[in-house]
Amino acid sequence: MANTDSPQQGQQHKTYKDDFSRRIKEIALTRWIRFSIVALIFLAWVAWMGNWWLSIFIILLFDIYITGYIPLTWWKKSKNKAIRSVMSWVDAIVYAIILVYFVFNFIGQNYQIPSSSLEKTLLTGDYLWVNKLTYGPRVPMTPIHFPLVHNTLPIIGTKSYTEWPSLEYRRLKGFRNVESGDIVVFNFPAGDTVALKIQNPDYYTLVEMQGRESIQNNPEMYGDIVYRPVDRRENYVKRAVALPGDNFKIVNDTIFINGKPQPFPENVQFRYLLQLNTSLTEEMCHDMGIALEDVNREIFDEGTIYNLRHTGILPAADDASFYYTIPVSKPILDDMHSRGILRGSAKVNDFNNAPYPYLFPKGTDWTLSNYGGENGITIPQKGMTVELNPKTWALYNRAIRNYENHPSAEIREDGKVYIDGKIADSYTFKMDYYFMMGDNRDNSQDSRFWGFVPEDHIVGTPMFVLISFDKDRSLFNGGIRWNRIFKDANPDK
Repeated sequence: MANTDSPQQGQQHKTYKDDFSRRIKEIALTRWIRFSIVALIFLAWVAWMGNWWLSIFIILLFDIYITGYIPLTWWKKSKNKAIRSVMSWVDAIVYAIILVYFVFNFIGQNYQIPSSSLEKTLLTGDYLWVNKLTYGPRVPMTPIHFPLVHNTLPIIGTKSYTEWPSLEYRRLKGFRNVESGDIVVFNFPAGDTVALKIQNPDYYTLVEMQGRESIQNNPEMYGDIVYRPVDRRENYVKRAVALPGDNFKIVNDTIFINGKPQPFPENVQFRYLLQLNTSLTEEMCHDMGIALEDVNREIFDEGTIYNLRHTGILPAADDASFYYTIPVSKPILDDMHSRGILRGSAKVNDFNNAPYPYLFPKGTDWTLSNYGGENGITIPQKGMTVELNPKTWALYNRAIRNYENHPSAEIREDGKVYIDGKIADSYTFKMDYYFMMGDNRDNSQDSRFWGFVPEDHIVGTPMFVLISFDKDRSLFNGGIRWNRIFKDANPDK
């Protein structure tokens, strides 16, 4: 059969082949080595992702490093020096952003401790390195986002991500699961809806306190009301005190898991009423590790002092002493005693343990120090089936509606639960859940207020402190806590 290709087509085929061969031959050995290393890393990542369709991008890498048909480095041949200079910076910045994107999403990232909920284990002002490999990183659910900020671009205040495309939750293989006592960074479960100007308390607590219409009709006070996808919700850090399937309760500040009392973390704090023989100075607070914002001076009248003395709360109470309510740990109490300034102390929960109105679930008479009732609560576990009735609905309805994607689920006046429009006598959970608490037990917004943390909200676990700043001190007067740099961020494990 005769060759039907025209001379021009044959010449064109020959030109492509010769050009390809020329480009291959001109590549230096070092360039081949760089490509091989990058290709192996990329293919290992593809295998980890478990999606071999991604391997098609090896063609793009081959062109970037070897053939160069896509003119990504056109600017290097420009005769304009200014263009070459500017584009070299743009090229370096783009590469850095891509690298940061992959590191932050699949390996780890820095995280700042914004509040005192885990003091004195972690301190306000600690900057942590959070390891995402331990539990396995999540495949980004909002893959298009600026990697250097979490959910809001600085200065302009707009979203740092796009909600399209949106991917379903999937976690890559890690080294282990969350264990009891782990300090965990996670996305705030109740942070799906946010009033931008007031984010503490959370939106749902605000609604309960102020009413939904009041919040929505006062944007000048509360700001815009926005929805955030799971991986763009605020990052929180707490200790995992109960795991999927555990029965959990608190009795007189002691946590019980499956009926067994759990030891306190070494630096656990509780709020104490302290009777001192001197007033606390800023320097004394700094030396003992007490945050100034936690110091609450009490001015008692004679009647209150009399009651403190005769009820046995502070047997030595008198009008010459100084009184403070402060969250402190046992080492701080011991330090006060060794300094000779502590005349008496009483844990606030021991004499003032009234039911708290905003605990989870609503409608109980539980407190921060006695939580879960006589029988405790069971933490949802993947594959666990629970009977649905008014009592269990109060405990699990948010997990069913908000986290497991049954937004229309409801309980009606007859006490029957409807899921997706059908009567449901039971429900089987699709995910594992965790109960998180802070070590600063009486000053921590945690699962006691907003409930369970779903597995798809888990970010990682902090490994060490990168650097730590004391906001109560100037930068050159103890503002940097040098003794905390590279300190273990999970010392109780």
